[in-house]
Amino acid sequence: MPPADLAAATANPAVAKDTGPKDSPVLGMVAAIGAFGMLSTMSLFAKLLSETHHVIEIAFWRNLLAVIPFLVAIVFFRQRQILKIHSKPGVVFTRSVVATGSILCVFGAFALLPLADATALVFTSALFVPVLGFFFLGERVGRFRWSAVIVGFVGVLLVAQPGGEWNLFGVALGLAGAFFNAVLGTMLRLLGRTENPATLTFYLVLTGVLLLAPFMPFIGKMPAQNEIGLLLGLGASGIAMQLLITTAFKYAPAALASVFSYTQIVWATLYGWALFGMWPAANILIGAAVIIGSSIVVILRERYLARKGALPREPAVGA
Repeated sequence: MPPADLAAATANPAVAKDTGPKDSPVLGMVAAIGAFGMLSTMSLFAKLLSETHHVIEIAFWRNLLAVIPFLVAIVFFRQRQILKIHSKPGVVFTRSVVATGSILCVFGAFALLPLADATALVFTSALFVPVLGFFFLGERVGRFRWSAVIVGFVGVLLVAQPGGEWNLFGVALGLAGAFFNAVLGTMLRLLGRTENPATLTFYLVLTGVLLLAPFMPFIGKMPAQNEIGLLLGLGASGIAMQLLITTAFKYAPAALASVFSYTQIVWATLYGWALFGMWPAANILIGAAVIIGSSIVVILRERYLARKGALPREPAVGA
């Protein structure tokens, strides 16, 4: 996460560009801003619910509410193509399991840390991508990208402020969530151009429901009346994010749309200030700026190498 649905939406940007309508960068950028706003809103609902509900329970409801529209489309509108996996079903299943771990880590980080702090840590996902590509895909990572990765993790130290007052477990969850999201992006490279984004998203949320359902009898609590709106908001913002991110990467190049993921820090800051009276400290703002800058360098470098044919395919962004 941030969540893994974003990776599914960007799984096939090159094909969408070749077979879909002509690019409309303005529409794509507006949709991207809205999508990442919805992602921040979903994280906010998760944080509010975490005050009275377990993170596993929140992740279960998020997946359940997200899978319902797919089931309606499959059963009542006969969209059976959503079920079809064209190749590598093992990778699709493994990706879905990793995505469940990712959303648990991300929601856990938002439960334990201020919104802006957790958001800044999740941004490091882009920094893990070239590292994973080097170890698992045999991609060459030059000094340019290694330098950006190192600088990015200096930003992490600024955010985490070791030696000061910080939540070690929350920071660890944020970094674990970012790492898992990068793993999801690496898996999408292996899936290549064969799978439908809707198919990947459906199996992702369905697997999440099946994996987390056994825990519900032990940790699940009946939502209070005033929490029903929060749960519905959690599901609605997740679905809206998915629709908007699909639109963004349909009408705008991936490298352009992905840059707007960093508007999340604006949303997180505003939500934290308006609802919790928490304005991010200077170290958070500086660290976030360092992470964002180095991540953009990595994203643009990946885009450049993909165009030259130095990568297996155009990288998935925002996993």
